Amino acid sequence: MSPEISIILPIFNEEPIIFTLFERLNKVLNEHFSSYEVIFVNDGSTDKSLEIIKTICHQNPAYHYISFSRNFGHQKALVAGIRNSKGKSVVIMDSDLQDPPEFIPILYQKLKEGYEMVYTQRKKRKGETLFKTLTAKFFYRMMNVFSPIEIPLDSGDFRIMSRKFVDVLKNLPEKNVFLRGQMAWLGFKNTFLTYERDARYAGKTKYSLKKMLWFALNGITSFSNFPLQIASFLGILFSLVAFFIMLYAFYSKFILNQVVTGWTSIMVSTMFIGGVQLLCIGIIGEYISRIANDVRNRPDYIIEESNIID
Repeated sequence: MSPEISIILPIFNEEPIIFTLFERLNKVLNEHFSSYEVIFVNDGSTDKSLEIIKTICHQNPAYHYISFSRNFGHQKALVAGIRNSKGKSVVIMDSDLQDPPEFIPILYQKLKEGYEMVYTQRKKRKGETLFKTLTAKFFYRMMNVFSPIEIPLDSGDFRIMSRKFVDVLKNLPEKNVFLRGQMAWLGFKNTFLTYERDARYAGKTKYSLKKMLWFALNGITSFSNFPLQIASFLGILFSLVAFFIMLYAFYSKFILNQVVTGWTSIMVSTMFIGGVQLLCIGIIGEYISRIANDVRNRPDYIIEESNIID
């Protein structure tokens, strides 16, 4: 029999947090749900996270774990949990206690009002720098300018989904996963609730500036052809400029009998146009690399061990 709710928790070097997370989560689930399952997804942790998870799962039959052979990334960890979940409703959330477990029953009650998915919007981000807050706001607004679908502003991965929604979501074939965009693309009846995102309980964020930039690039290229359109526009624009410069050069040479001079201006314009060309080639290359990933058809992740029984 399917449990009433599944909780998906990606784990990457969260040793100082896991026991506190378990205590708070277990209290909420026992008080509000008749049956449940919790799936820890160990994303290649190098500390004692997996050892702690195994201890919890051994002592609590409703708790399960999946352990990757290496770090495959936060989004792939969520995908693995979603694919292996059996609950009638599924919650995905971060494991650093920034997403409060006490908010899960509120999400569940909202889902029961007839929605297929309820996502969260953060009205306040405790413990985050001004730079991260501003860049996050900029990212969501930029995505909605570039993308043909509307991705909810200031939303995170913390949300609850119906089994119907999950069954469709887990069959999407993309190798480059951007769950927030995929969920928005699916449609279905959905709504949101606002909450105050807590400060991280312990440790440091796993999202470095490099990972944040890659996440943004992945989101834009997954759900928008706008960068390719920019490349096409720049190509047409500079082709026209070059054409008129060429006409002027012929006019100066054969009509005015003047030799076109200006080595510096020629070099500057050549370097500029060359830079634009390299930018456009890079954009096209990013999309081609995505096609190559799909053609290779490698697995999204490799499970080294798990206690989930099919």
